[in-house]
Amino acid sequence: MTYEEVLALPPFGVAREEKQAMLKEELLHLTQYHQAHCAPYARMMDTVGFSPRRVGRAEDIPFLPVRLFKEMELCSVTKEAVFKTMTSSGTTGQQVSKIFLDRETATNQQKTLVRIVSDWTGRSRMPMLIIDCPSVVRNRAMFSARGAGILGFSIFGRKKLYALNDAMELQTDAIRAFLAEHAGERILIFGFTFMVWQHFCKALKAAGERLPLENAVLIHGGGWKKLAAKAVSPAAFRAALQEVCGAIEVADYYGMVEQTGCIYLECEHGHLHASTYSDVIVRRAADFSPAPFGERGIIEVVSLLPKSYPGHALLTEDEGIVLGEDDCPCGRKGKYFKVVGRLKHAELRGCSDTYAAAFK
Repeated sequence: MTYEEVLALPPFGVAREEKQAMLKEELLHLTQYHQAHCAPYARMMDTVGFSPRRVGRAEDIPFLPVRLFKEMELCSVTKEAVFKTMTSSGTTGQQVSKIFLDRETATNQQKTLVRIVSDWTGRSRMPMLIIDCPSVVRNRAMFSARGAGILGFSIFGRKKLYALNDAMELQTDAIRAFLAEHAGERILIFGFTFMVWQHFCKALKAAGERLPLENAVLIHGGGWKKLAAKAVSPAAFRAALQEVCGAIEVADYYGMVEQTGCIYLECEHGHLHASTYSDVIVRRAADFSPAPFGERGIIEVVSLLPKSYPGHALLTEDEGIVLGEDDCPCGRKGKYFKVVGRLKHAELRGCSDTYAAAFK
């Protein structure tokens, strides 16, 4: 299948048997493609003794530890074909991942994100409030995960307002004027978890302000990572937001710069969902064998999207539990899961963390 044919499938409407057969074939094709076009990846496949004949299911595709993208430059296109490089978040002194994109992969990232998020928000673009400052997206040739996330989600905004200035101060008057201009319309709010908490929710509460956002949906991600000491539970996060915003709708998502485009959004039942275009596998730490549903282990994410770099099967540094497949009460097909924490001793990083280092 071409990726266009894959994208033509409903994002949450393909049942297990059909999806797993497609994943096996397409992930195998990507593995062989990257073997032929990325010499370091080919050497790794030789080292692990990869053979297509041994692939009976998607779980048999060799994975790469996501950390490798911090330590190696892995690219499956020529230097001339690279037109955008994305980097993971990182505080000063940390290594960051570098993800090399050609135009085809970058275009498919955007198309994939649209297919997934539209299942939550609908097809109509909405007035959009971005909980960040405008300077974060100015360098479009070398994007941070934070900038890439904002630019990716901006496609869902019809008219956009950055809620913060470049000094990271909340622009309450501008926000009130924006909301008045779009009174009666559904508002999309996007931001990274710590930014929303520190610079929006806490700032409103400290100022004694309350915004009329009962008709808004907030999509946030990035987690707390090294800010675990400041983290609050999802329930407390929602409750605090509702104190200053009214009955706002809130949806978390799981994703990473190494697989931009394929995100895992949270449904109304609090479950993260894998789309038709990606999947989640939980592996036991002892031997990396696939764990059954309900057992805690290391999260692996697979995606049919990465073609300009070998990021189609990645072992993350997060722990999670697959809760079920095809039977979530929300009606979406595919696996659904939860993230329960970071691996011990893993290098801690997250979209929220780069700026948040100032608050340690």
